Amino acid sequence: MSDPAPRVSLMTESLSAAEARRVFLGAQSLARKRPSRRPRPADFQAYLDTQGVLQLDTVNVLARAHHLPLYSRFGPYSREALDAHLWGDPDAHSPHVFEHWGHEASVMPKALLPAMHHRMRGKTSWKARTRSRLERERPGLLDQVRAEVEASGPFTAGELQHLAPHDGPRGPWWDSTHVKDALEYLFITGAVAASRGRHFSRTYDATSRAWSLPPADDAGAGWGLPPAIAHQELFDRALSATGIGTVKDLCDHFRLAVAPGAKQGGGAGGKAWAASAVDRGIARWVSVEDWKEPALLAVDADDAPTWHRAASDPGRATGAALVSPFDPVAWFRPRLLRMFGMDYRIEIYTPEPKRVYGYYCLPFLLGDQMVGRVDLKADRKGGALLVQAAWREERPAPGARRRSDDEIAAALRGELDLMASWLSLDEVRIAPRGNLAAALSSSSG
Repeated sequence: MSDPAPRVSLMTESLSAAEARRVFLGAQSLARKRPSRRPRPADFQAYLDTQGVLQLDTVNVLARAHHLPLYSRFGPYSREALDAHLWGDPDAHSPHVFEHWGHEASVMPKALLPAMHHRMRGKTSWKARTRSRLERERPGLLDQVRAEVEASGPFTAGELQHLAPHDGPRGPWWDSTHVKDALEYLFITGAVAASRGRHFSRTYDATSRAWSLPPADDAGAGWGLPPAIAHQELFDRALSATGIGTVKDLCDHFRLAVAPGAKQGGGAGGKAWAASAVDRGIARWVSVEDWKEPALLAVDADDAPTWHRAASDPGRATGAALVSPFDPVAWFRPRLLRMFGMDYRIEIYTPEPKRVYGYYCLPFLLGDQMVGRVDLKADRKGGALLVQAAWREERPAPGARRRSDDEIAAALRGELDLMASWLSLDEVRIAPRGNLAAALSSSSG
């Protein structure tokens, strides 16, 4: 890594807003300039092991959602190499990861399978409704689909469509069938494993082949963790992944319920998991400047799990990165506002006349601030990265100095040129929309 400034230990019980921000960025591997060497599969796995989750999404207006967090941290890399690491080839399973509902649809390291078993087997209204409807409309289909997958998988939904031919209307935004619904139910309940095939299509296979684990019963006997233990591990891993955060910040990482007995399998709730982390010595409570709630800080402990990482302050933040809306840094909007002063929401599902910033805006991180956002699109036929709008933030992050438009534009142009090269696009085209567009157009990077 370049710029190897010494990390600063955190012995105080009170942190400034800037310190908390640097701790968080340090834990997220975004506080420093990117390494000069090309990343390797071991780097991909290190990110997965640290964060525990890599969110998936079908949006591909710029790049696949799972490609961008690695790019933000490592710079240009082979997307094909990442996909091969995550999913292997069509005839083999990746030994490194599995797909399930971590933070939305996600890829997670295999080490988290035991902690996710309770979520697969837990009862939800969606599971009950789906099973009831399928048994009513297509009796026996669930058992039939599972038997086919276990005998001869992996399959895509289309390859099993003959088990229940589609007889309903099709539309441009939906294409659900009984077979698809059955496979999705079996995937969510852990009865079959999911992976990805060509063109990002989901495939389904027997868990014994995909996970190399024997079936676990509903209580988790065999390899699954009991729910109470699993909840605590997920909370602890979120603490390690983020370094610092409020109870709500940490619960959001794996979509844990903040309140006792609520969604995602319920459990003791965020306050109880936080208290346990403090009692076991892997965290301590701290106050942060202008935060209304106390924060947990990850600290060293003699008997901490091997994956646990203590938080530290890198002293200063020197990196720059375009950040995906599906990145752990950006996905919890209350934290983004509190920590960086950025009021953000993704506007993909907002009707165009009501969009404020653009269809697919990426926050721009410079140092320890989110200084702007750009609406980006990859025009693959035209060979151009389209900057459809460029905006600077109206105010600096709490406790930070305001950067000039020229400073932001120069750094941003460099990042845009680098991203265009990574995506094999020949040029960057900047539209005259947004309060940073003029400065960005005149900048040479």
